[in-house]
Formats: sequence, C-alpha cells, structure tokens
Amino acid sequence: MHELAIANNLLEAVQAEANNRPGTRFIRLGVRVGELTAVDPEALTFCFQALVRGTEMETLELEIERVPRQHRCQQCGREFTVVDYDVTCPACGTPETQCIAGTELELAYLELEEI
Repeated sequence: MHELAIANNLLEAVQAEANNRPGTRFIRLGVRVGELTAVDPEALTFCFQALVRGTEMETLELEIERVPRQHRCQQCGREFTVVDYDVTCPACGTPETQCIAGTELELAYLELEEI
C-alpha cells in the first residue's frame, strides 16, 4: 500500500512548513491526484487519518482533488477528457493525441491560521 508512504510524505511536508511558521495551526491540506497515478484516494484518506490520529495534526483536514486523464490532439489541438481508454480525438478522429493531465500527484495547497 503505497498510499501510506504518500500520506507520510505529505505529513512530513506539513511538519517542515510548520517548523518555518511558528504560531500557526494548519487547517486543510489539498492534494491533486491524477487518474493515472494508481493512487486510491480512499486509501490515501484512510492512511492519512491513521497517521494523524492522536497527534497535534489530528484536526488537519485532507482534501483530494481528482484529476481526470486529458489529452490534446496533435492534429487539431482539441483538448478532451479520455473516457474508457479511448484516446481518439472526438473532433477529427485521429489517434495522435498526447496526455496533458492525469499524472499529477502534488500538494496543491496548505491552509493555515494564526493562533
């Protein structure tokens, strides 16, 4: 379960930021998870909650934004969401498309408040 390692890395990043910002409390952590990352958002949430339980970060809320797989057509430039692994451009019918989204796994934001 690599979601546990990802959750741990996210918390390490939060802790590093907390060390740089004394007198603050972190409220919300936003993460973008692409469809192609093979990360299960529910498993990531479970692991995150297990790691923060009983710690000073227990009130930290994890928000996960799921990013669908998107492609751009090399012929006509249309951008589209891939459905059922069909990478054919819906506008011109060419299979010559390039993946432009869906591989993200990133910390998007960290919301905090001064205490």
